[in-house]
Amino acid sequence: MNCPLQVRNLLLKSALFLMLSIAVLSCTAQESDTRYLHQVFDDFSMQTVTYLNKGEERLQMDIYSPKGDTEGNRPVILYVHGGGFSGGTRDEKRYTDFCETMAKKGYVTITMSYTLLRKGKSFGCDFSAEGKVSVFDGTAADVQAATKYLTENARKLKINSEMITLAGSSAGAEAVLHAAYVKDTKATLGESFKYAGVISMAGAMINDQLITNDTAIPTQLFHGTCDGLVPYGTAPHHYCDYDTPGFLTLYGGKSIADRLATIGEGYYMVTGCNGGHEWNDRPMIVYSNLITDFMYHDVLKQETRQVHIIKADAPDKSCTDRGNELACGVR
Repeated sequence: MNCPLQVRNLLLKSALFLMLSIAVLSCTAQESDTRYLHQVFDDFSMQTVTYLNKGEERLQMDIYSPKGDTEGNRPVILYVHGGGFSGGTRDEKRYTDFCETMAKKGYVTITMSYTLLRKGKSFGCDFSAEGKVSVFDGTAADVQAATKYLTENARKLKINSEMITLAGSSAGAEAVLHAAYVKDTKATLGESFKYAGVISMAGAMINDQLITNDTAIPTQLFHGTCDGLVPYGTAPHHYCDYDTPGFLTLYGGKSIADRLATIGEGYYMVTGCNGGHEWNDRPMIVYSNLITDFMYHDVLKQETRQVHIIKADAPDKSCTDRGNELACGVR
């Protein structure tokens, strides 16, 4: 068959266009399948915003986004740093590295500052239980204020205001648990608002009975069984004696997981056998893959799972998945 040159060129161009279209669709499908689970971006961008002015104090947050992203409805991880409510900063390298890692997977990841209510002061057994509860509440209020900024600027930031997950370490973990489960969100965030999830790294809360079938959200908990500051199970904060001002019973990671199991809700517990309070930042450094697994399956896909992973920090020592503070020599 003799084809005129113009027809042959047209056929070649059509074939080439079809091949390119298939390649683009294949890449798009691949990114759709792996986004939020694997790295799909090579770089990130960061911007700093002020989310709240409190007198002369400007509370800011750093927003990490995947560079070159065209998605307009992205999930958020809002991270709150630790430091005993007296120290720490949002831009410590372990935190910024985590934000960069998650941004390259497609998340908008944010690290925020908050008022250090115990700066230069004790948060131990000599500080009253009532004072500790007030600090939890005050810091949770800052977390909710940051959340409000995000919901009000969702379109500009290209985020999904219904997909905001809180994450925190140590004091920050206590703050996010209280922001999600203890402090009422209605006045600040509206009647129907609910966080998409919460990630606690060596955190605890004042009352696990506040977790009900109505309030339960996807919850990931990292905790070392030998944590000497924040109990793995149920015990006094800092293991303060009963007759000290700072005696306050807290419910740590294992107790929260047990509560969620009891009411038939999902949870994702990671136990650090014989591990201490270093589990407040170890997940971001060593186990970010587990955070990604939780975010993808439990938060985004809304799969209801009951997961308990046990990591043996000292394999030569016996360990159970229960609070073994006495065996650890905590007291």
